[in-house]
Amino acid sequence: MKPKILFITGSINQTTQMHQIANNLPDFECWFSQIFVDSPLLQWLIDNTELLSKTVVSGQFKENSEKYCLENGLKMDYKAKLNRYDLVVYCSDMIIPDRMLQTKTLWVQEGMIDEYTTLSKIINKLQLPPYLAVGTALNGASNLCDIYCAASEGYKERFAKLGTDNSKIIATGIPNFDNSEQFLNNDFPLKDYVLVATSDGRECFRKEDRPAFIKECVEIAAGRPLIFKLHPNEVFERAIAEIKEHAPQESLIYTTGNINPMIANCEEFITQYSSAVYVGMALGKKVHSYFDRDELERQMPIQNGGKSAENIAKVCRDFLNFEGKKEEFMAQYQYKKSVSRLVYE
Repeated sequence: MKPKILFITGSINQTTQMHQIANNLPDFECWFSQIFVDSPLLQWLIDNTELLSKTVVSGQFKENSEKYCLENGLKMDYKAKLNRYDLVVYCSDMIIPDRMLQTKTLWVQEGMIDEYTTLSKIINKLQLPPYLAVGTALNGASNLCDIYCAASEGYKERFAKLGTDNSKIIATGIPNFDNSEQFLNNDFPLKDYVLVATSDGRECFRKEDRPAFIKECVEIAAGRPLIFKLHPNEVFERAIAEIKEHAPQESLIYTTGNINPMIANCEEFITQYSSAVYVGMALGKKVHSYFDRDELERQMPIQNGGKSAENIAKVCRDFLNFEGKKEEFMAQYQYKKSVSRLVYE
């Protein structure tokens, strides 16, 4: 029988990344599950309140991810009830049930990691559950998984600094952010505008002065056409009303659609906390972000022509074929990488 791999999904970005990795593992039996909890308290909150409805464990994230899996004919095993797995591939290490740590585990970075706030620092220092940080600030920092696949050497340094063993982390690049040049060939009909990508900070319990942000965007545009692309997790009615009030009436607003062609065709790109800023940077656009520019440059995802899914799949395959104790794999694998230079080039 083929060894079984369970891919844990979250947002559509995370789900499509997992699908790409699985496509490079035809010699294994691949299954998919939305990220889940075993904690009775957290499950009660999911089932009986709206507190977690804007997170990847429930709500539209779960619905959209499972719809994608069904439409693409992927095998689904929500909460890992149908099979025993030889490897679990995680998109987040902030919620991992204890029973899933009994097998081999690998974590894949989703994209940009949220700002490391004072709250994040307190939670990390006190070793409290990382999901209490509200957001992804501590994603990749729990040190729970056996292997961590990072977008770049810069992100590898960040995860190591926040608590994950440096020897566990490999800068493989990540799918969806490793081949930005492909988006230059597109059929998006508009060009030469200022593009704004908003974020879902308010939906994730962050404070934001959206009117002030919109006014700043208008100032940057300086009369050029404006296009707003809303985050899919936002309350659209509120966001649209704010844009109509504070931006020129001819400004365009998109609530759906692929943002990458929009970035490729824009003249200038304004973001808040969006991973899409990396696409703009890779395409040489003038970009604005709430993150420090030098930090963005250090953490810029590797551009390897779309090889990241293949790179990560190779790590999965080698890890599954490793016959020693799982704790011993990375020490030997790091050595093999440094000698052979064949792993990620």
